[in-house]
Amino acid sequence: MSLLVTGGLGFIGSNFILHVLKTTDLEIVNVDAEFFGSSHQNLSEIENSKNYTFVKGDITNRKLMDELISKCDTIINFAAQSHVDRSISDANPFLVSNIRGVFTILDILKEKKKKLIQISTDEVYGTILEGSAKEKDRFNPSSPYSATKASAELLINSYVTTYDLDVIITRCTNNYGQHQFVEKLIPKIIGLCRQDRKIPIYGNGKSIRDWIHVQDHCEAIMTVLEKGKSGESYNISASQEIDNITIAKKILKLLDKQEDRLQFGEERPGEDIRYSLDSTKIRNELGWKPKISFDGGLENTVNWYMSHDDKWWNCIPEKTYSSTPWKKSD
Repeated sequence: MSLLVTGGLGFIGSNFILHVLKTTDLEIVNVDAEFFGSSHQNLSEIENSKNYTFVKGDITNRKLMDELISKCDTIINFAAQSHVDRSISDANPFLVSNIRGVFTILDILKEKKKKLIQISTDEVYGTILEGSAKEKDRFNPSSPYSATKASAELLINSYVTTYDLDVIITRCTNNYGQHQFVEKLIPKIIGLCRQDRKIPIYGNGKSIRDWIHVQDHCEAIMTVLEKGKSGESYNISASQEIDNITIAKKILKLLDKQEDRLQFGEERPGEDIRYSLDSTKIRNELGWKPKISFDGGLENTVNWYMSHDDKWWNCIPEKTYSSTPWKKSD
């Protein structure tokens, strides 16, 4: 079997490619536009693998995608603009990549009839004040980012119904682990600690996220690839809900830093209070379950980032460390 992985130079996509090439004999073609947050460093250890091919390109490029899809068995679409802060300051790239890109793939699949696994997000459900979101719960996205991901899902559902496409959707909670770009919460805190700088916390730091190690997520996607039912969606969660301030304090403790470097600031516009997914379906129907505890995974993640030299960190733009990265003038 051959896989076309889109967005495979990003955080989750690169970890998935590494996982597949280490555990299977599958062939992978990775198409990535090399936008902000993509890095060939993420896949340096397998760049010469006989089962791996890289193609630079945008998933909105109809001609290119037609050629690549013709040669594969399954497409796994990780390609997306994914940072909420950036979507607040400029939503247009998110509409192009997250909606137009998905449309391009779907329109090709009307003729090619290949399998597509769409990597979506728990953010399509919006704030979950009580309980945990199930696959059939209504969407209520709060940010431009999550709205584009929800829109892509609705577009997919229409194509599945109208053109009988073979598509499965996964929605995962917040990922963490190695190779995550530094604009995200956990590596951002680690990076600021390395520089002995203040750590900005949005609002009161009480926003709750449901965390999963990226390796557990990759195994879940492989389970869906092997056992998932066409036309279905699957929530993926390790049921490890933790608020942002607690995570910051855990990282400070691991790095032997004092909590007085925490700096509370503005609340991000449209901030969701709590995310929580019910992953009973994938656990019971497909037999997947997470393996990595949050504390153990966090310690390994901190150690991985701290072991990387200054060359890796020096490529990070200063704005990434801003306390209000959604503001264009900041």
